[in-house]
Amino acid sequence: MSTDLKISYAPPSGKPLGATSWFRFGANLIRPLLNLIAKRDWRGTENIPKSGAAIAVCNHISYVDPLLFTHFLYDNGRAPRYLGKASLFKLPIIGRVLLGAGQIPVERETSSASQSLQHAIAFLKSGHLLGVYPEGTLTRDENYWPMKAKTGIARLAILTQVPVIPCAQWGAQKILPAYSKKPKLFPRTKVTVIAGKPLDFSKWYGKAEDPVALEEATAFVMSSITRLLEDLRGEKAPTEIFDPKKSQLPRTGNFRREQK
Repeated sequence: MSTDLKISYAPPSGKPLGATSWFRFGANLIRPLLNLIAKRDWRGTENIPKSGAAIAVCNHISYVDPLLFTHFLYDNGRAPRYLGKASLFKLPIIGRVLLGAGQIPVERETSSASQSLQHAIAFLKSGHLLGVYPEGTLTRDENYWPMKAKTGIARLAILTQVPVIPCAQWGAQKILPAYSKKPKLFPRTKVTVIAGKPLDFSKWYGKAEDPVALEEATAFVMSSITRLLEDLRGEKAPTEIFDPKKSQLPRTGNFRREQK
């Protein structure tokens, strides 16, 4: 599916900032449904920049959490851009809405996935807020703690030097557990999303091609997200972080199904 002609890096406009007509159309359909199944607990909203380029990073625990995270950002003045799984853009209606809302399809784990960095930089140069899941897929940790992430977020933060806002969310996994297709609609589930203060990457500026610096900066991002999640959950994360590279599990996809 070719989408090059439909990609727009125009500066954000509208209200919330970055909302296109298609974005508002999707939001007007989805937000009332989310309000029916989720009780919102939005925290740290003062840390979301009202304008200008920024990256909001978050943990990934459920197929439904991108909708809830976008709901959080949208409620607080920003209509984010994402680099999304290409298969979603091939779905009838949903794919059209995603493209119209300014989102970009990415073929994960392929050579073309490297183009995603250039898309992300272009969005940020034009002043958008970019939503990023540094882990790249649902966490493989059996208790939903963040796992070791890819270094793409570190490279992006170092190259663009825009504010990076760490966020954490909890509750989406109760509505739709990882890889499940059976949502729990009632009673309503409390969903909490918190945004922390911007992270300082200045010690790594100029080191976007340094593997050690990228690993350090990536760990810095994930530890910031994990600390926020510890506060939400009221418990400590395990000292040993799940590393997908050291696991026999597939990098993406429903590993539970493939293990059967």
